[in-house]
Amino acid sequence: MAFIVFLGVLVLLLLILGGYIIGIYNGLVSLRNNIDRAWSNIDVLLKQRFDELPKLIKVCEGYMQHEQKTLEAVVKARSMVQNARGSKEKLEAQNMLTDTLRSLFMVVERYPDLKADTVFRNLGNRISDIEDQIADRREFFNDSVNLYNIRIEQFPDVLIARSFHFMRRSLWKIDPAHRRDVEVNFQHT
Repeated sequence: MAFIVFLGVLVLLLLILGGYIIGIYNGLVSLRNNIDRAWSNIDVLLKQRFDELPKLIKVCEGYMQHEQKTLEAVVKARSMVQNARGSKEKLEAQNMLTDTLRSLFMVVERYPDLKADTVFRNLGNRISDIEDQIADRREFFNDSVNLYNIRIEQFPDVLIARSFHFMRRSLWKIDPAHRRDVEVNFQHT
C-alpha cells in the first residue's frame, strides 16, 4: 500500500514538473515567434520604402543635375538592401539606406523647385511616414528581443533554453554616426 502511495506521489510530481517544463518551453517559443513577427512587420515597411525609392530618385534626377553622388549613394544603398543576406547584413544595409535618404533630404533643401514639386512632396511624405512606422516597429522589435533574451538567461528558464538551443537575438542598433550632432549652417550660398 505504501508503495502505491509513493508511486502515486512520484507520478504526480513528474506530471507537475513536466507541465512546468512545457509551460516554460511554450513561453519561450511564444517570445521567439513574437520577434519573428515583429521583424516581418518591419520587413513589410522596408519593402514599401524600397519600392518608393526609384520613384523618388526619378523625380530628383530632373532637378538635381549637380548632385549625382547623392543620388548614386541612394541607388547603391538600395542595391545593398536587395542583396543583403543574413540578419546582421540586412540591418547594416537598412541603416545605410536610412543614412543616404537623410543625406538626400538634406540636399533637397538647396532645391526650392524640387521641394515645391507636388510629386516629390507626396513621395517624400510617404517615405517619411514609412520611416516613422519603421521607427515604431523597431522599438517593438527591440522590446521583444529584450524580453526573449532576459527569459533565456533567467533561472530556471535558462535550463530549458539551453536544452532546446534557444539562442540570443540581436537588438536593432543604430549606426554610431546617428548619435552625432547635426551641423546646421544658416549661411546662404
